[in-house]
Amino acid sequence: MSTVPKRFEILLVAEHVEDRGGASVTDSAVRSAVVEVTGRHGETGYPIYEGHGIRADIDPETRTVEAILVDGRELDYGLTALVRLADRP
Repeated sequence: MSTVPKRFEILLVAEHVEDRGGASVTDSAVRSAVVEVTGRHGETGYPIYEGHGIRADIDPETRTVEAILVDGRELDYGLTALVRLADRP
């Protein structure tokens, strides 16, 4: 298995937006957070990343969010979590 990235940025975007008016996904996200690997694995078997009120099990190879909690709650309907490598601090 490849090296697990230490940080990701999670973008929460509304699924129902059809036209962003030229705005990027980053600019139209309702919330974003940089999360860092905790060294633990979630029930999904993937590494847990946490930060800024978000806890997510992320498949580091496909960058897929397998489970997510936002402020201790499940993600609201109509929102999608997208993942990208975080910029270095």
